[in-house]
Amino acid sequence: MLDLSAVEKKIGYVFQNKALLETALTHTSYALTYGCADNERLEYLGDAVLELLVSEKQYFESMQSEGVMTKKRQGLVSKQPLKEAVLQMGLVEHLRYFGGEDNVGDKTVSSLYESVLAAIYLDGGIDAARAFLAAHPLTESLESSGNFKGDLQEFLQKQGKPLPVYSFEKVGQDNAPIFHCVAMAEGKKGRGRGATKRAAEQAAAKDLLNKLKNKHTKQ
Repeated sequence: MLDLSAVEKKIGYVFQNKALLETALTHTSYALTYGCADNERLEYLGDAVLELLVSEKQYFESMQSEGVMTKKRQGLVSKQPLKEAVLQMGLVEHLRYFGGEDNVGDKTVSSLYESVLAAIYLDGGIDAARAFLAAHPLTESLESSGNFKGDLQEFLQKQGKPLPVYSFEKVGQDNAPIFHCVAMAEGKKGRGRGATKRAAEQAAAKDLLNKLKNKHTKQ
């Protein structure tokens, strides 16, 4: 039984039309098996709504050129940031699908963000959709935005310090895991999380590097 109230708590929005949320969480495999609507049409609409809202935010919050904003928008609405946001909300456990976990790939997970966004848009309008994006923002994947692990290593080497030590913890379902990473150096800890070990590692390295730079600036 789908616990819609639990989903509404996670996404921060209460639906007037609960059927919209049910559909947003319904994979094609489940729909074909039980004869109900799937979330593909909502995903299609959500893709357009998301692009509009991200573009709007960029337009009013920055003075960057069209080319720069386009490139950044492409990174923000790509599969990895969407997947990260869905995993952080814990929506995968509410997905209705039929068959094995092979049906729940990265595309299925990332698409949940768009289908839920579309459902909110249809139920509560553009302001509700905008509030959802603000509450669950997308961040450009650390896997493509920089090599923070390499930057951290270079920083420590220049200081004549030992290289950082990394430790990992895997949580969540096997088909949609979340990795937590702790990076340690100079008595400081950096923490990060991500859908892959590399993403978590990069996030932890970035956090630790910022802390070490602040430490050395104050000395």
